Amino acid sequence: MASTTYDMIVIGAGPGGYVAAIRGAQLGLKVAIVEREHMGGICLNWGCIPTKAMLRSSEVFHLMHRAKEFGLSAEGIGYDLDAVVKRSRGVAKQLSGGVAHLMKKNKVTVVMGAATLPAKGKVSVKTDKGTEELTAKHIILATGARARELPGLEADGDLVWTYKHALVPPRMPKKLLVIGSGAIGIEFASFYNTLGSETTVVEVMDRILPVEDAEISAFAKKAFTKQKMKIMEKAMVKQLDRGKGKVTAHIEVGGKVEKHEFDTVISAVGIVGNVEGLGLEALGVKIDRTHVVTDEYCRTGVEGLYAIGDIAGAPWLAHKASHEGVMVAELIAGGHPHPVKPESIAGCTYCHPQVASVGLTEAKAKDAGYSVKVGRFPFIGNGKAIALGEAEGMVKTVFDAKTGELLGAHMIGAEVTELIQGYVVGRQLETTEEDLMNTVFPHPTLSEMMHESVLDAYDRVIHI
Repeated sequence: MASTTYDMIVIGAGPGGYVAAIRGAQLGLKVAIVEREHMGGICLNWGCIPTKAMLRSSEVFHLMHRAKEFGLSAEGIGYDLDAVVKRSRGVAKQLSGGVAHLMKKNKVTVVMGAATLPAKGKVSVKTDKGTEELTAKHIILATGARARELPGLEADGDLVWTYKHALVPPRMPKKLLVIGSGAIGIEFASFYNTLGSETTVVEVMDRILPVEDAEISAFAKKAFTKQKMKIMEKAMVKQLDRGKGKVTAHIEVGGKVEKHEFDTVISAVGIVGNVEGLGLEALGVKIDRTHVVTDEYCRTGVEGLYAIGDIAGAPWLAHKASHEGVMVAELIAGGHPHPVKPESIAGCTYCHPQVASVGLTEAKAKDAGYSVKVGRFPFIGNGKAIALGEAEGMVKTVFDAKTGELLGAHMIGAEVTELIQGYVVGRQLETTEEDLMNTVFPHPTLSEMMHESVLDAYDRVIHI
């Protein structure tokens, strides 16, 4: 087949790749995108979106049980797991189709198949019809990542699941073990626990949600324990003995190995970059622990080759990938974009209660040598939270005592994944405590707690 030349080729059509392709096309570049599986990548098909759809079902189910509190009655509350999953898959399908439509609208050439890079500026794609050879001066790697598999704890889809199996479960787990308490582990633990699985979470670090502020982790642990979840910290699953319909987990905790029986295990112990089989090593691309090494502009050091999103390392978040995609497309088109700063990217976990944060934790701020002022405000002091029946939660803000710079914000409670953006915008605009104190927050809203937390850091809090 004749070689096809483009200005820019993107490998991978997840939230990094497809956004890069759209931005490149908007800037007048001739763009092709290669995808081996689904438009929208893991995020739309097997990650962010379908999990949120499932968690919404469990949230509504939880609320139905609380109907009496709100003066309502709901009898014979139940669920149909297949229908919950079907809704989730439908949401994913709708959005995946939307991405395909956006490619067409922006005149991006879509090539479905598996890509390799045989030489600099060349992409070879194995499609259903044979091999297509493409060339471009600029190539963006956006191949994403997959679940990390630990030896002996590998998924089999029956007793031991990855996130993919957990999204299309063959059955409802009765006794569930979740290995890993990062965002993915905790979201699945929250979903299944709410629907009635007896859930145990094992975390190797000294606290769950280990990237969050220590106070938020402690608050989350308390909330989950109240929901009858069993949390085991500083614990490690050493082996899984698989039997008929059951798994015996050997869990090392406090120097002793305990045996616990489960019918289902979900492994959520991190991710590894999809760097194999592309021909990167031969091109001279540096790979460190399954991630491509890049500079702040996502350049790999090989001329004309960029890496964005999960393959380029932490934070492993869709919104980081999208922003990097836009930045690289603008760079290729001759622009002068700002690099994406990891510390200005918010992290959100959609468990119940929700968790959201941006910037430095209190401990990290102190480690970095800052003298800090810390403010806190509880949901119980907020009128809207009480009216919603969501009085559990807190907002915590960390400021530089010398300059008043907002170093970090950390929240747990209802809708905090939506609220965090206020602090993200504030940090982007280089806000100080004075700006935030002088901002008028509407009443009654949950956002007022963001104001009060700032006031608290400076001993001016009103409502506690």
